[in-house]
Amino acid sequence: MSIVGGLDIHRKQITFDYLDVDSGQVWRGQISPADREHLAAWLAERFDPDRDGLVELAVEACTGWRYVAEELARAGIIAHLAEPAETAVLRGPKRRAKTDRADARLLRELVATGRLPECWIPPAHILECRALLECYHDLRMAHTAWTQRVHAVVFHQGTPTLGVGALGTAEGRARLGQVAEQQLSPAGRVQVQTALAMLEATKGQLDVVGRQVRGAAGRVHGARVLAQRLYGVGPMTALALVCWLGGQGRFHSARKAVRFVGLDVTVYSSAGKRSPGRLSRQGPGVLRWLVYEAGKTHARQAAPDHDYYTTVKDRIDGKRATLSEARKLVRRAVHILDELGDQALALVEPRS
Repeated sequence: MSIVGGLDIHRKQITFDYLDVDSGQVWRGQISPADREHLAAWLAERFDPDRDGLVELAVEACTGWRYVAEELARAGIIAHLAEPAETAVLRGPKRRAKTDRADARLLRELVATGRLPECWIPPAHILECRALLECYHDLRMAHTAWTQRVHAVVFHQGTPTLGVGALGTAEGRARLGQVAEQQLSPAGRVQVQTALAMLEATKGQLDVVGRQVRGAAGRVHGARVLAQRLYGVGPMTALALVCWLGGQGRFHSARKAVRFVGLDVTVYSSAGKRSPGRLSRQGPGVLRWLVYEAGKTHARQAAPDHDYYTTVKDRIDGKRATLSEARKLVRRAVHILDELGDQALALVEPRS
């Protein structure tokens, strides 16, 4: 006896559709509310691995999949994680309204026929590292946004430009204070004061989360190796590479890894007309941001790939040169991680 099925996850409910392969009976319905406690109770009520045999349920890799996959594993059920974009392609042309029941049924059918485009489900400690990296990235983006707001306010009210990086120095902040006091309107001063307070708070949290990320990188074997062997790759970038590219046999070629990160150039061509190429920007934005920053380090004369970087920069521009180096880092990282295999994900003792 075996059971296959699909779970369509939403914030308020989880729609289920599963099939008893031997009897052909299908069960459909919803689990509400959609939280860990109610899901665990539903699984305990419906499934018993000793009685039902092999039970396989699929979920899409959308927000909420983590706790669902954890509860499935805890209940002795095989969890399959579906890649959303490829799953949508397999749905085919939409002939009727798309519903939660239809999505759950599609997942069940794909699992039953062995056609489900599966994603990797990382170990728990890798998921924790991913969460830390995403938190750091969110804080960094918020810090940049508040900095840009300050520059926008002073420009909107016609004051002299502050200059790049002015808010990162004591002299720059003192000058901003003088400009705000003398040339900004009362509301403009409130805007600047609020932005500076948010920048200070964000900077403090960046320091806290950054230390946690670097500490986590020191405990993951693959992150240590990548930081040692790849120029420009620090602990944070190395950890991100392991978190999203690690795992035995995840990519059949380095080119697929570059596409996964979203650094490949896509071109739309139809009827002999070809649009300009652009980055796909698919995949993990955290990893894409970090490897791009790592690619910039090859502008240094001491960098082993400095000559290539300079050639591309002179021929096109610095941004294209940085993108080329970022792609190289991803390809090299994939080969190193492939050599390490699952040992890349192993936890090791932190350095003293």
